[in-house]
Amino acid sequence: MKLGILRETYPNEQRVALIPALVASYAKLGYEVLVQSGAGAGAHHSDEAYQAAGATILPTREAVLERADVVLTVRTAGANPDFEQDLPYVRPGQVWIGFMEPLFRPQGVAQLAACGATVFAMELIPRITRAQSMDALSSMASVAGYKAVLLAAHLSPRMFPLMMSAAGTVSPARVFVIGAGVAGLQAMATAKRLGAAVSGYDVRPATREQVESVGAKFVEIPLQVEQAEVAGGYARALEEETLRRQQDLLGEHLVQQEVIITTAAVPGKRAPLLIPRRVVEAMPAGSVIIDLAAEWGGNCELTVAGQTIQHNGVTIVGAVNLAASAPIDASLLYSRNLYNLIAHLHKAGMLPDPKPEIEDEIARETLVALGGTVVHPRVLQALA
Repeated sequence: MKLGILRETYPNEQRVALIPALVASYAKLGYEVLVQSGAGAGAHHSDEAYQAAGATILPTREAVLERADVVLTVRTAGANPDFEQDLPYVRPGQVWIGFMEPLFRPQGVAQLAACGATVFAMELIPRITRAQSMDALSSMASVAGYKAVLLAAHLSPRMFPLMMSAAGTVSPARVFVIGAGVAGLQAMATAKRLGAAVSGYDVRPATREQVESVGAKFVEIPLQVEQAEVAGGYARALEEETLRRQQDLLGEHLVQQEVIITTAAVPGKRAPLLIPRRVVEAMPAGSVIIDLAAEWGGNCELTVAGQTIQHNGVTIVGAVNLAASAPIDASLLYSRNLYNLIAHLHKAGMLPDPKPEIEDEIARETLVALGGTVVHPRVLQALA
């Protein structure tokens, strides 16, 4: 079995799907590792480092795809608008694994399926205990939450910590984090370590304990929401009337903040709109909004994905792919997630020859396409 590692083509993507330190681990599973020249450069891993670890360096993308039985990527299919250049080289039965946006942009995985590829999407790793070591969404969300706070601290005209001097006392910056998932909790913890006065909110009341455990104050708004959480611990999309009520109640708190970091997302749907224009225009001049949901429509009405804009004295960052800005550690975490998944798929009998009848929950939930067709029920629903 040959394992192919490609150089990423998504704009500003610096991560790589395999670090040299794990080449030997794949060799123990029976893989020969093929690496496109320059694949690890963004994460500061040289071709020579891969060769020293036992990998074979190939000069072109096409050379890797023509020989690889399993292809590992960071972003492909719906998660990479440039992925179609790879389609002519996809072989029936070739296994593709990576971030693919199968629920939000399912047409990409449908194209891979039409080429006969067997497709596993990292976004669909189930949120269960035995899959935690494979949960790349959580790993990358943690990196993004950390980097969001550093970006906000850089852009804010204020210092985060309480500071006392002979000239007087500087009060701590007020930081508000919307969403208490992995990214939100990491953002709260990081802002707290920098000395800010941190508050957090989530539509799921059960997250109060988690918010308070990282040193933030949980903001509770009188919003009655039934079944705020769906399977896997994700927030449920709210009805339009409830969402408007949430905007109004949240706005009372947001206009008092100096830094806002938003992380609210619903799998397969547009991110909920939580900060309307009127709230932004009521915020203090110099405030900063880091919108980590920009790629899925944004939590702020004025967010432009991939851009930093100014509106009425407020800086709004449409953060996209923020985990890629810490490529060394993000690649290490992602590589381990991938390896743990592949080792599990071997143990479950899904590699090297995937089977349509799948008893294992991790393999069943992650498998998107097999034998030329999309087989995942939620992806089929998204396509419909």
